Amino acid sequence: MSFNTNTLARDTVVQYLYQCESEKLFYFSESQFEHFIEHFSIDSRAKKYAAYLAAGVLEDVTMLDDLITKHSKNWSVSRMAITDRVILRMACWELLERKEPPKAVINESIDLAKKYGTEHSGSFVNGIIDSVRQAIGVGTV
Repeated sequence: MSFNTNTLARDTVVQYLYQCESEKLFYFSESQFEHFIEHFSIDSRAKKYAAYLAAGVLEDVTMLDDLITKHSKNWSVSRMAITDRVILRMACWELLERKEPPKAVINESIDLAKKYGTEHSGSFVNGIIDSVRQAIGVGTV
């Protein structure tokens, strides 16, 4: 199965953000990112987009958590599974940036939730992302 550049970058970033959560690293460290990325077979374009995504998410993590909490019913971000939390942060950040097609961001986020989360993660992530998408006025095209 071949992945496009951004798909590969998103997959890598989910794993990187998971590691950051585990290590309680809530800021972007280029050297730590470079060390992490050494273990992946990733081309320079995907690596560049992954660094952009990871840095953006970590820079805006508090705002993203507030946004996610506002749109999740009865769930605080701290109670969410780490994989769901990092995927939601990444998806919301990309939607707010408005540089990538919202449909691609949403679909790939759901796929990542299914890949790395629980059997309910796909629908959980979908519900929150859709609520955020509507609130910020982003279409799905």
